Amino acid sequence: MSLNQKTAVITGSNSGIGLGIARELAKAGANVVLNSYTDTDEDHALAADMAAEFGVEVRYVSADLSDGDAARGLIERAGACDILVNNAGIQHVAAIDKFPTDKWNAIIAINLSSAFHTTAVALPMMRAAGWGRVINIASAHGLTASPYKSAYIAAKHGIVGLSKTVALETAREPITCNAICPGYVLTPLVESQIPDQMETHNMDRETVIREVMLERQPSKEFATVEQLGGTAVFLCSDAAAQITGTTISVDGGWTAL
Repeated sequence: MSLNQKTAVITGSNSGIGLGIARELAKAGANVVLNSYTDTDEDHALAADMAAEFGVEVRYVSADLSDGDAARGLIERAGACDILVNNAGIQHVAAIDKFPTDKWNAIIAINLSSAFHTTAVALPMMRAAGWGRVINIASAHGLTASPYKSAYIAAKHGIVGLSKTVALETAREPITCNAICPGYVLTPLVESQIPDQMETHNMDRETVIREVMLERQPSKEFATVEQLGGTAVFLCSDAAAQITGTTISVDGGWTAL
C-alpha cells in the first residue's frame, strides 16, 4: 500500500523496534519523524540516510519523553501527524519492595504517560486531516505478567487500556487506535545480551536462545523488527479501517499459553 503524503511520528525510533517500524513506514511512502532523547550527528545522519534510501522526507527531532511538555512539543514540532507510533520505552527489573521509586516514575512517564501526551496533541491534527492512525507498542507483558517487572507491566497494561479508550473516543471518525504486543524481538540490544547468557548458563548460542531467552515464546523464534513494521503498515491500510481498540500479538504464541 502507499502512504504517500502521510506523516508518521515514531517515538524512540533511532534504534531497535522503533527504527524497524520507521523504515517500513518510509518504504510504504510515509514521511517520517524519528525521535529519541539524544541529539547527535549520528541521529541526523540516520534520518538523512533513510530519506535517501526511500525517497521520502525524514527528520530527526530530539525530545525527552519523560517530560510531558517535551512529549507534546515533539508532535507540535513535527507540524503534522497522520500516523503516531508510541514506541519509546525503558525497563528496570527488581522486586516490588526493592524497586527504586525514581525508576518506577521514569518507566511510567516514558512508557505510558508520554503516549497520553503525544496522542492528545496528535488527535486534533488527525481530525483536521480527516484520517489518522495511532499505534501503541505495548508488549506481551501488556496482556500477561512476569515477576520483578512491576513498573513495565503496569505501564504496558496501561497502554492497552489507553488504546481502547482512544479507539472509543474516535470510533465515529476515520481514526483508529490499536496496540501491537510483541514478544521477544531480535534487536541489537537483545543480540548484545546473548554472549553473556551463553557464558552464564554454559550453553551454546542456539540453546540459550531456545531454552533461556525464548523460554516463554512457543515458536522458539524471535520476532523481527521488519515483522513489527509490517504489522504497523497493515494497521495503516484500508483493510484495517475497522480494526480499532484491540491488540495484535506478535509473540510466537506466548499469550496463547
